[in-house]
Amino acid sequence: MFQETKFSSYYKGKNILVTGGTGYIGCSVVSQLSRLPCNIIILSKNSAKKYFLKNCKAKISMCNADIRNKKIWTKLLTDKLDIIFHFAAQTSARYANDNPSSDLAVNLLPVVNMIEACQYLKVFPDIVFSGTATEVGLTSKYPVNETHMDKPTTVYDINKLSAEKYLQYYSQETKGRAVTLRLANVYGPGMQSSSADRGILNAMICRALEGQSITIYGEGKFVRDYIYIDDVREAFLAAGASMDTLKGKYYFIGSGRVCTIEKAFLKIKCIVKKKTGIICSLAYIPTPVNSPMIELRNFVANTAGFRAGTSWRPHVRLEEGIEKTIDYFNKERIQR
Repeated sequence: MFQETKFSSYYKGKNILVTGGTGYIGCSVVSQLSRLPCNIIILSKNSAKKYFLKNCKAKISMCNADIRNKKIWTKLLTDKLDIIFHFAAQTSARYANDNPSSDLAVNLLPVVNMIEACQYLKVFPDIVFSGTATEVGLTSKYPVNETHMDKPTTVYDINKLSAEKYLQYYSQETKGRAVTLRLANVYGPGMQSSSADRGILNAMICRALEGQSITIYGEGKFVRDYIYIDDVREAFLAAGASMDTLKGKYYFIGSGRVCTIEKAFLKIKCIVKKKTGIICSLAYIPTPVNSPMIELRNFVANTAGFRAGTSWRPHVRLEEGIEKTIDYFNKERIQR
């Protein structure tokens, strides 16, 4: 059910561009914004989904294009554009390591081209960028905040960090304003990730609902921070509405709660059985030899800085989020 918040009300009457607006997080943000009287442009290689129009009060237009096309930015950037949510990306660290040039073309160059077009056209919309918590590199002590030194270990994280640095330049050296949200492990209802090394919690819920084993690499003792999609969506809306305070900075976004991979997967197993009667097992398997070192991290976000700047708070606890996600994917499974 739609609930208007102090963050979402900021966007009434705004002209908003959402890149990757048919993807997992972009779709959630567009769905929320579509219930407000505003103008939304969705930039995506995929066609618009019908559910964007449910209870829609916004004027929505679709631009089917590839963000690697430099000319697209001069087409979309106008003096009437207020804010850009930039979600379009390649999200697999393994793919990036194997294909550095391809990853750079998707995750870095479009941001550079966007900024260049802004300078050329002399239009400077606010930009909220979707980063990743893994930009900081391997961490053993937690929670992690913005004082930790960045030591990225994958091509994917290098390119995401580089894009973030360009956006800091955009804030500091031009008339623009930008902020990056470095996301922890996002899960919850919505489309599944096309990358095998992303959206792991959702993927394991789907496996469990099919009665398949839930696979755990090693002993599953590494710590993760799982944050529910609704809390992530609200963080992005909070960021765009708080640009006066946040501009030129980056923030880690997570639940702030400690959970090992094994414990999270055990919760899935137990809740699936309780809600559906489906029994699945846990399968402990060796970590693949080609896995990036970043998989061996312990990470929990310290969100104090972002909370202080926006009054945002994560609300959905892991058990509740897993239950909602199981309900969503189980309904999909039954309807197939």
